[in-house]
Amino acid sequence: MTFFIQPRAVFYKPLAILALLLLTGCTSQWTFPPMAVPLQPTLQQEVHLARIDQLLARNDLSDDARAQLHYERGLMHDSLGMRDLARLDFNQSLSLKPDQPDVFNILGVYFTQNGHYDAAYEAFDSTLELDNSHSYAARNRGIALYYGGRYRLAHQDLLHHYQEDRDDPYRLIWLYLVERDWKGETKAQQALATRKANAEASGWGWQLVDMYLGKLSERELLEQLASQGEDNELLAERLCEAYFYLAKRYQFQGDKDRAVALYKLAMSGNVYEFVEHRYALLELNRLAYRRP
Repeated sequence: MTFFIQPRAVFYKPLAILALLLLTGCTSQWTFPPMAVPLQPTLQQEVHLARIDQLLARNDLSDDARAQLHYERGLMHDSLGMRDLARLDFNQSLSLKPDQPDVFNILGVYFTQNGHYDAAYEAFDSTLELDNSHSYAARNRGIALYYGGRYRLAHQDLLHHYQEDRDDPYRLIWLYLVERDWKGETKAQQALATRKANAEASGWGWQLVDMYLGKLSERELLEQLASQGEDNELLAERLCEAYFYLAKRYQFQGDKDRAVALYKLAMSGNVYEFVEHRYALLELNRLAYRRP
């Protein structure tokens, strides 16, 4: 799931999907987990970057035009996982044109990834002051508040985000994650089941909801993914999501070793633009910090 932009197109055939799962009693063990070919930079992306570099070298650009180019190059760097270069571009864009809600939004995501929650709240607040209808800023602020342990405020943002589109499974999932940590598993599952019953539940994301509701096993979820067609990009995206949300479940259950392995798998496909990839690294850092 992207935070506000569409994923890039990558033209790779998938590798053969290896063996799926072996079940021993109630414990699942992987022989080889389903994998996709990690997404790579495309020729189009590299050419686009080169063209932006050429344009930025001109001396006749207005500040607004230069700010837009830095923003576009920042998005390109971000999509390729070059976060430090992206942040430099976003900061340069803001210095030229300070009233850009989208730039504050993505900088807030970066602050969240780095665990700088107060700075993230301020960035998202700036986004919403400039554009109070910016739905993704409210969602991203809710996630930042969740990671900052401010569950009541996180719930307010994510509930508002959910109410804007009750048929989006990811909005249900993030609301569930907050409610689970805040109110407990039983109440969170009851609310999740009720929201699903009131939604038009069709599409891939609802399988993740069913996994949390206990209606779809881990084995069934990964088997369905591994049996999909030859769209490697789609497979990489869905595996990124599946491994992240499975990791969240194991982490909540106290199985940190399996959670760590799954967060690493979530990052393995290089789906840099997805929030699941972004926050898998944050989760790994938090788990490492909490280890004795």
